[in-house]
Formats: sequence, structure tokens, C-alpha cells
Amino acid sequence: MRIQAVGLNLADVFACLGLYSATPKGPFVPGLEFAGVIEELGPPDDERGGATATSLGPGDAVFGMTRFGAYATAINAHVRLLGRIPRGWSAAEGAALPVQGLTAWYGLVELARVERGEVVLVSSAAGGVGLLALAILRALGARVVGTVGREEKRRFLIEARGLSPDQVIVRDRRRFGDQLDRALAAMGVRGLDVVFDAVAGPFLEPAFSRLRPRGRLVVFGAADFMPRGRSRLDPRLLVKYVRRWRIDPLWLMTRNRSIMGFNLIWLGGQAGRLPEGYAALERTCVEPPFIGRRFPFDEAPAALGFLKSGESMGKVVLET
Repeated sequence: MRIQAVGLNLADVFACLGLYSATPKGPFVPGLEFAGVIEELGPPDDERGGATATSLGPGDAVFGMTRFGAYATAINAHVRLLGRIPRGWSAAEGAALPVQGLTAWYGLVELARVERGEVVLVSSAAGGVGLLALAILRALGARVVGTVGREEKRRFLIEARGLSPDQVIVRDRRRFGDQLDRALAAMGVRGLDVVFDAVAGPFLEPAFSRLRPRGRLVVFGAADFMPRGRSRLDPRLLVKYVRRWRIDPLWLMTRNRSIMGFNLIWLGGQAGRLPEGYAALERTCVEPPFIGRRFPFDEAPAALGFLKSGESMGKVVLET
């Protein structure tokens, strides 16, 4: 198929720095998600007509996932990994959906099993995963506290996404616990039911300690460990790693709380489950993803640098 847009993820940055354990050995092409147009269907891949047993065909606009290789202008992809771009969406908006949308869906619906009325803390709420998580939680009828790293992101969530000022926290390492307490008090609740975290670092323990019985912590990223310079050899990261929060599994039993973690690369190998996830996203994310910044394909290094800076809101996309 012909690729028209590529979605960028922090996993791409970690992969290019050699800090992502799931990357192939040796040289590889980065990129986990794409959108474009089917040019041709290949022959059936089994006697049941696997590759052709689909409603998709040449000329259809689709998005898809791949285990690396999306930073390209063309790709061979199995139809089981593709979904049809909703009517009225652009290719860039289609490319913004699969990885981050499935991350939000799998973490909140499949793992955390969020229920109506529960209170959910969403880290990096103005990012690509965060905004889609807000849409899913709204559809589920959950209550939200969002955290961001910058004041302009807080304003964006209030002005463009309808969150109240009490619902959005600009994270402060030294007083994050107090910030959470004030947000929960303003909402009239005594604790959290779910923490959906992609930052880690010093923010995990204060959030976890405010989980109510039966609370769930779902970890799917570690943005706090992102190197700040061009090199991955940042001594500050080693200090952070050594000082990272640890927990005794036996203690979890006495508090009736759970900790879960996942990497969406795993779901990419479960192609049979993707249609369910895509259908769930179609039901809950009725508006197209917010594209915060578009880059031409030949400016991929600059796009990755922008994503790494922490300044981005919504999705960063390459367009071919």
C-alpha cells in the first residue's frame, strides 16, 4: 500500500536511541503506525483465502499497525492489521489513531476495566494517548483528573476539551501528592480508582498511594526516563533508575490494589484481536484525533526532536 502519513510515538524516540528492547537486531526502519491507500491485494496466505477474506480492496483509505517499518512511502501489510479510515477523516488523522488509540483502549478497557463513575488519573492528558483516553473515559462515564507538564497544555485541556480547572494538574515533582489531594477534594472524592500512567518517575508512588481499595495502576510508558540530549548516555537517567520507586508484591494484598503494565508491541502480534479494538475506537472516538503538528516526511529527525522535547500536544505526524 502507499503510505500518506506516519504517526510518531515516544517509542520511536526510544528505539532510535537504542533504548527500546523490542527493536529488531541490527539496522531497522522505525515506525509503528501509518495511513494511506491500498494499491493491491496479494495472494491468499492460506487455503481459506486469508489475505483476500476482507471487505478492503485497492483504492480504500486505511490505517494500520506494523512492528516497525512505517517510516516509509510504501509498505506490505497484512489486511488483519488494517482498519478503514472513517469517512471525513484525513490520512494524518487516520495515522494518529491505531497505536495510541489501542493503547488507551487496551489499558483502560481491557486491563483496568474502568466502570461508570470511577475516578481515573490520566498522565500526559494533552498528548496523543491522553486525548484519546479522555474520549474513551467520557464514553464510559468515568470521572477524570488529568496531569500535564506545562501550563499551556493545561489551558488547552480547559479551553479545547472542556475540562474544569480543578481537573487538570501541571505536575510538580516536589508537591505532586498535595496537587492530587486538592484535585480530589475539589471533585468531592477521597481517592482514585485507576491510574493510567506513561510518565513514571517520582509521580508513580503519590498516585498509587491515593488509590482506593480495588484500585488499579496501569503503566504503559516511562517518559521521565527520556534522555534530554542527543546521547542516550545521560548520567541523570542512571540516578533516576537507581532511585525509582519499588513495591513489595506482598504489600499489595493488604491494600487490595493492583499494578499492571503492558507494551502495545505485544498486541501487534495478536492480529485477531485488532478488529475488536478498532471497532471499540470507532464507537468511542467519534471525533478525529487532534493533530498538534505535521512535518514533511524528509523532516523526520526534526519531528522526533519536537516530540522528544515535551512541547507537543496531541499527535505528531509525518506526511509523505
